[in-house]
Amino acid sequence: MIKVVVGMSGGVDSSVAAYLLKKQGYDVIGVTMQLWDGEDTEGNCCGLSAAEDARAVAASIGIPHYVFNFKRDFKEKVIDYFIEEYLNASTPNPCIACNRYIKWESLLFRAREIGAEYIATGHYASVVKNGAGRYTIRQAGDKDQSYALYSLTQEQLGRTLMPNGEYTKSEIRAIASDIGLRVADKPDSQDICFVPDGNYGEFIAQNTDAAIPEGDFTDSAGNVLGRHRGITNYTIGQRKGLGIALGVPAYVTAIDRENNRVVLGGNDELFKKNVLVKDFNHMSVEKIDGSVRCLGKLRYNQKKAPCTISFKDGFVQAVFDEAQRAVTPGQAAVFYDENACVIGGGVIVE
Repeated sequence: MIKVVVGMSGGVDSSVAAYLLKKQGYDVIGVTMQLWDGEDTEGNCCGLSAAEDARAVAASIGIPHYVFNFKRDFKEKVIDYFIEEYLNASTPNPCIACNRYIKWESLLFRAREIGAEYIATGHYASVVKNGAGRYTIRQAGDKDQSYALYSLTQEQLGRTLMPNGEYTKSEIRAIASDIGLRVADKPDSQDICFVPDGNYGEFIAQNTDAAIPEGDFTDSAGNVLGRHRGITNYTIGQRKGLGIALGVPAYVTAIDRENNRVVLGGNDELFKKNVLVKDFNHMSVEKIDGSVRCLGKLRYNQKKAPCTISFKDGFVQAVFDEAQRAVTPGQAAVFYDENACVIGGGVIVE
């Protein structure tokens, strides 16, 4: 019997994933990853209550359950990365780093130590192998989570099962209800579990010794408009919480770390067609030759848009058919083929 370790967050998605795999005949082991010691809020994916819910589900479906301590890895590869990126005037997506380095790299290493051939998660996406012999992620039709998985390696994908990819969220909840799982109606987890109140600036200030000085708000011409509270409190496209009244709607259009300035402008200044991407992870293709027509996605909740990508001097240049709003350094740019499979993705530079 093939052994698989399922990452169980205590939520409905991973709980049903474990049930489905057991039903398919796998030898399933449930594992909850202990990541940090922060506030244990409802829906949190890595607090004490999450482990208790996961343990109860495991008992209900008849599989063993363990808790693995990944706190050190999580701090080094997710929290420290998150803070450093904000200090560098970038807006990171820590969930992508967590997927790549914790939910896959660290978990897969421990899983293989106990003799498991695969790891599995409750993500809404599917692992497929294309005609070129490469693994890729195919988006799901309902609650698609492929965007946050673009950085997984070929080795990781070859050892991954995602049984929820063929189901809708409502179908997963219905299965949980039918089999009597206590988490059937549990709310989804927070996007950033270690900042449950969403105040990123305060979290960074409390967890770094680096100076975060105040500076100038300016317009695109360099005219001073007022004072900001430190660049870690802002992101591209932000309108609320600026602490400045200009008499007209104002948005953050750029963050100038070198001069400690936050640039404000109108909504029309947020649009651009050309996007530069670094650290590109090839998924469905081994390399990009020439220009490739595809669909690109620049934020988790954004719709895919037609574009052309090409590889030059270590970067991917994406040119969108229509200008995209609030292109944000640090966020992921993920590209898909006509079959809704991930070609690859990277980190937006500009």
